[in-house]
Amino acid sequence: MSKPAHISRMRHYVVVGLMLTGFAVLVGRSGQLQLLDREFLQGQGDLRHLRVVQVPAHRGMIVDRNDEPLAISTPVQSVWVNPKELVASPADLSRIAGLLGLGADKLQRLLGQRQNREFVYLRRHIAPDRAQQVMSLEVPGVYLQQEYRRYYPAGEVASHLLGFTNVDDAGQEGLELAYDDWLSGEPGSKRVVKDGRRHTIANVENIRSAHPGKTLKLSIDRRIQYLAYRELKAAVSKHHARSGSVVVLDNHTGEVLALVNQPSFNPNNRKRLKPDKLRNRAVTDVFEPGSTMKPFVIAAALASGRYQVGTRIDTSPGLFQVGVNTIRDMHDYGTLDLTGVIRKSSNVAASKIALSLEPEIIWKGLTGAGLGVATASGFPGEADGYLSDFHRWRDIERATLAYGYGLSVTALQLAQAYSVFANDGYRVPVTLLRREEAAKPQPVYAPGVARAVRRMMEEVVKPGGTAPLAAVQGYRVAGKTGTAHKSVAGGYADHRYLAVFAGMAPASNPRLVTVVVINEPNNGEHFGGVVAGPVFSSVMAGALRLLNVAPDDAALLQTRWRDAEGPA
Repeated sequence: MSKPAHISRMRHYVVVGLMLTGFAVLVGRSGQLQLLDREFLQGQGDLRHLRVVQVPAHRGMIVDRNDEPLAISTPVQSVWVNPKELVASPADLSRIAGLLGLGADKLQRLLGQRQNREFVYLRRHIAPDRAQQVMSLEVPGVYLQQEYRRYYPAGEVASHLLGFTNVDDAGQEGLELAYDDWLSGEPGSKRVVKDGRRHTIANVENIRSAHPGKTLKLSIDRRIQYLAYRELKAAVSKHHARSGSVVVLDNHTGEVLALVNQPSFNPNNRKRLKPDKLRNRAVTDVFEPGSTMKPFVIAAALASGRYQVGTRIDTSPGLFQVGVNTIRDMHDYGTLDLTGVIRKSSNVAASKIALSLEPEIIWKGLTGAGLGVATASGFPGEADGYLSDFHRWRDIERATLAYGYGLSVTALQLAQAYSVFANDGYRVPVTLLRREEAAKPQPVYAPGVARAVRRMMEEVVKPGGTAPLAAVQGYRVAGKTGTAHKSVAGGYADHRYLAVFAGMAPASNPRLVTVVVINEPNNGEHFGGVVAGPVFSSVMAGALRLLNVAPDDAALLQTRWRDAEGPA
């Protein structure tokens, strides 16, 4: 039975009325939102898209004394993903993995393990062009973040000195670690508007400006650093040595102009880095310096007033008994004056002199020269070396100390100690930073004593001395060789040596002090004058030329004068 027509019309009007009423409500509400509540809603929208983001600050540069860059921070991009937003096909993931150098399986595992997180790095510190290739795929949930990566222009040449930073640009080794607070920048922050894909579309305000790290100026001269590294690497390879170090000091200022080691590493690529290559051996490794200690014994002898330059010591028959121990020379040198003791490097004569002196006199000279205590260079992990108190010295210890056994030094300590002879008896503290003001020198020996020992050491590089291969053409050189057996459990190894040469030039007024240490040469040669001497000669010759230091060899100067005058 059909319903009456008026009831059907009534229902129709009710439905239409309800629809019109609903439409009117919607129009009214829309008008309210658009006109009356506009500012409120705009603010709510901004709150949902406004973000405070960090503004990265780059790390300060490390430069050499001539402002040549040794460590710089370059802008790079890091790719990250929000797994909760990630919408990617297997093909997209495969392309992302390929661009980032990741295996597709590794990428899947990485994302699967971090599904509950909103921030996951996929790859950090990639080149900007590679980052843009990733973003050009337009995969939802994949983003970029600007960071900085440390780059070392000198590579392995200065790696031990500089050290390196980690992926977050924080110092981990070397001077990067020691001066991390100085080099680190202070990040800033700003308020930005981001769209639904978290892309920044507008900068709203700067909250805090970023402050870059400060520049660190080293005392190193990059030219001399390269020169020393090249010569050391060639010598270690030639002699099949285990390791080696070279230190070059500016004698006038105490500044380290070069400090190199072998083996080395490339701080720009540390994927296969072995821990033993990280050590800055010139500062952290100690060794018994051998006969390089004899000039200090001679200086103590002169300072005591009991010896003169011409005082003679009988070394025959090349043996000297101290208790149950026998001290030997390479040959029977007969009777030697003090210059001859240095020139021939007589263990017997040095031991006899040391035993004739008050122990305190020797000890004061060694400690005054900086042995037995760290140089305070500021390098992390610097070794103190070892020098026992003279009150505990027995006769055999005094005797062996005279030719470099029973104490230990670093290459940097030995260079500082030799600068005392170069600086007319004064020790200038060493530094790895560019020194703008002269440091206060500390007196160790009387100037006359230091100059006398320096003249004696000139005989070492002349014919008949132990290191003619350390001579530098055109310059007077003063120095001393050292050849020490390496200590092992229970005594000293018969066939493991340390070859050392320490010296200065030009000897008339020394500008540079250089120490060369070659650890365990293994090609049949092991004497300091033969193994370390040539390295000293090459490094010193090149460094003096680079610094425009005038020759002081009288014979050479006379020859040049005659050539300038022309034939008679």
